Amino acid sequence: MSEKTGQRLLLQGNEAIVEGALAAGCRFFAGYPITPASEIAELMSLRLPALNGTFIQMEDEIASMGAIIGASLAGVKSLTATSGPGFSLMQENLGFACAAEVPCVVVNVMRAGPSTGLSTSPAQGDVMQARWGTHGDHPIIVLAVSSVSDCFDLTIQAFNLSEKYRVPVIVLSDEIVAHTRETVILPEQAAVTVIDRMRPAVPPEWYIPYEDNSRGVPAMADMGSGYRHHVTGLIHDVRGFPTERPEEVDAFIRRLFRKITNGFPEIQLTKTVMLEDAEIAVIAYGAVTRSALRAVRQARGRGIRAGLLQLITLYPFPRKAVEAVLRQCRRVLVPEMNMGQVIREVKRVNVATEIVRHNRVDGQFITPAEIYAHLLAM
Repeated sequence: MSEKTGQRLLLQGNEAIVEGALAAGCRFFAGYPITPASEIAELMSLRLPALNGTFIQMEDEIASMGAIIGASLAGVKSLTATSGPGFSLMQENLGFACAAEVPCVVVNVMRAGPSTGLSTSPAQGDVMQARWGTHGDHPIIVLAVSSVSDCFDLTIQAFNLSEKYRVPVIVLSDEIVAHTRETVILPEQAAVTVIDRMRPAVPPEWYIPYEDNSRGVPAMADMGSGYRHHVTGLIHDVRGFPTERPEEVDAFIRRLFRKITNGFPEIQLTKTVMLEDAEIAVIAYGAVTRSALRAVRQARGRGIRAGLLQLITLYPFPRKAVEAVLRQCRRVLVPEMNMGQVIREVKRVNVATEIVRHNRVDGQFITPAEIYAHLLAM
């Protein structure tokens, strides 16, 4: 548990991520310092030893991702944190975690790119990478935080979803949220919902590592607990042995997707603001949600029936929630600190509603005034 739960604290986003991870039961962190995510590693290095946890500063982000996979296989909830360049290095091991169904949480505090980019400037350029960065056909869960309280709450949610569905979960933050300070009331530990992975209910001799069930999520035994393990990035059968049999390959890939599809109602998270009678709307995520909310309220003050749909889950994309807004409103604005990534997903919903883009890629934040100007023109 986090020793700070139950307190009213002034925290920055990166600090709240640490508190959320500890409250969720995270006891292992491996990472490499990188702006603007370094405070997460710094604070974890102080907090984890006091909670009987382990902190390791690795030689790079490749090793960091490998380390949290290993710790998770041993039964320990694990976290790493990075920014764009480091996230690129993590992709191969992230794909391994998807294939081997290893629960873990990766925080990407986005900064402007490509390449080294602008190390201290905000951006949202890693959205598509979070979903499609590693090769192969596989699902993954991506959550986007917009406030310091989100950083606490959604980090807990990330661990819970990762444990429940045996899948890596990406938490997308950005430089704005990471370094914004807000007052957060951390709940008592007893009030925090913590989900742990399903362990085997059978003795070791009966255990089948990747046995299918109604949820599509196999029970997971900790390494060293007496159960047999076969962990590989190769496509494998229910025992964990590599296979090229078409029927087994097909069953494996389809189960990876089915377990996430089964969880859509609790995985696909959104928040609506003043959409009940809205004629125009903003669809936003991450730090831009903050500007969008203020702009929508300003528009309402002018008698404009505007509303906001905040995308908390970016993948699996909350298509039904977006479709409902597109069918209700005559025009929808999608502001992003990139050249247009989520707007592509919005357009794929394929509703005949005018979709307006607003993109900023100069390392600066999209302001409420920019969004408000669009709402006045819509």
